[in-house]
Amino acid sequence: MTTVCVDLMGGDHGPKVRLEACQKFLHHHPDAQLLLVGLPGVLKNWHHDRVTFLECSEMVEMDDSVETALRRKKDSSMRVCIEQVKNGKAHVAVSAGNTGALMAIARYVLKTLDGIDRPAIAGQMPNVTGGATTMLDLGANVDCTPAHLLQFAVMGSALVSVLQNKTNPTVGLLNVGEEVIKGNEVIKKTSELLRAASLAGDLNFYGNVEGNDIFKGTTDIVVCDGFVGNVALKASEGLAWMVGSLLREGFAQSIFTRFAALVSYPVLSRFKRRVDHRRHNGAALLGLQGLVFKSHGAADALAFETALNRAYDAAQNQLLEKVRTRIAHAQNLLADEVKSDALL
Repeated sequence: MTTVCVDLMGGDHGPKVRLEACQKFLHHHPDAQLLLVGLPGVLKNWHHDRVTFLECSEMVEMDDSVETALRRKKDSSMRVCIEQVKNGKAHVAVSAGNTGALMAIARYVLKTLDGIDRPAIAGQMPNVTGGATTMLDLGANVDCTPAHLLQFAVMGSALVSVLQNKTNPTVGLLNVGEEVIKGNEVIKKTSELLRAASLAGDLNFYGNVEGNDIFKGTTDIVVCDGFVGNVALKASEGLAWMVGSLLREGFAQSIFTRFAALVSYPVLSRFKRRVDHRRHNGAALLGLQGLVFKSHGAADALAFETALNRAYDAAQNQLLEKVRTRIAHAQNLLADEVKSDALL
């Protein structure tokens, strides 16, 4: 049995949506079991023979500070959930709660892998190929050194190789242009490191990519700092919302706009489905000594089930060991660059 621990609290919609997703997940995965963590009374009459409920006395609110979540709420559903991974009772944890708190608690409880300075958030961005581009970091690290970006590239390669069954996924470095001479000093140095790592067989570096390459699917992975990654993520979510809004408004206006909407509906519907973030929900917190996945706080049942599926696949395919193996292989290059950054 693969055991997934689920934080039922936090997020925008509460336990009801999580439980609906859990029910569907269990139906599709007869070899999985769930540990559900929540406040007393959350389950009420809900039960399943492959579910164990763990009570907690607190929950991390979406507006709680990291200090509050980490230091003052030691019996929160989020922390109890992650502790199940730490003590070996669960293979992976999933939460839709406060992102900053989740990263801080996960890093405190699980610690980072040897060779990793900062964990990163890796998620999927839908692209025109019908698949998705894996992007990291999506917000955990606003300021990054070349060594951090190299670590992200190595970890992202392990993630894609496991979840998309690609043995040698391509890595692109997000920049203001494809040319080697473009970008700031951090990007230029990172580009040199990624080329060296590619020659050493640690990853498959494609080169610099631009923002539109994320949605073209030019590379399997796009590496950037957390500030840029989070902006790109929110922009793509806005695009999906805009398409849905156009579809709704088209049918709510005059007879002429309704006719135009009817004609364009099949095309817009296919496009909306392609950019639908619910079908790519579930970001991995990479670089920890345990598997943790972050669901979008506004996830509905479909989106949260997608996050559960990704977490299950990661555990089934031994993502943690794959990350460890790749990091160990690249350890010499990583260690040299960390020393170089320290001297600067």
